[in-house]
Amino acid sequence: MTETQNWSARLTELGVTLPPVVPPVAAYVPALRTGNYVYTSGQLPIVDGKLTTKGKVGADVSEDDAKAGARTCALNALAAIDALVGIDSVVRIVKVVGFVASAEGFTGQPGVVNGASEFFGEIFGEAGAHARSAVGVAELPLGAPVEVEVIAEVRTEA
Repeated sequence: MTETQNWSARLTELGVTLPPVVPPVAAYVPALRTGNYVYTSGQLPIVDGKLTTKGKVGADVSEDDAKAGARTCALNALAAIDALVGIDSVVRIVKVVGFVASAEGFTGQPGVVNGASEFFGEIFGEAGAHARSAVGVAELPLGAPVEVEVIAEVRTEA
């Protein structure tokens, strides 16, 4: 699929508004293009400058709340991609990596990261089908329960 897609119209159809790009919390950029790929930095579930929830999934944060957080992370990743190259230049979502701050014994990381994966499917359809990793970790920045990074293929620059 190399033809131009109108993903911004799809977002409007779904009632989704891209937020402002979340400013970095350390020394990095939100997204970087190399060739036909955009790599996002890990995105946290931040809305209006604040984490939507804090803690470990399976103890302080429910799996459903963490899944919603993963969706917010994906939305923030799309905002970073849009700010860099424009959402309509996306050809497909290639890879999603999700990190889940997990309480001892919690093994539902794939279900949590589905919050991001399902969101990309809603927006991009088949172009949103991607390779993925869902990793349980001890801690995430700022006490976040989930973090998501994305690799997107984009159209060749004109």
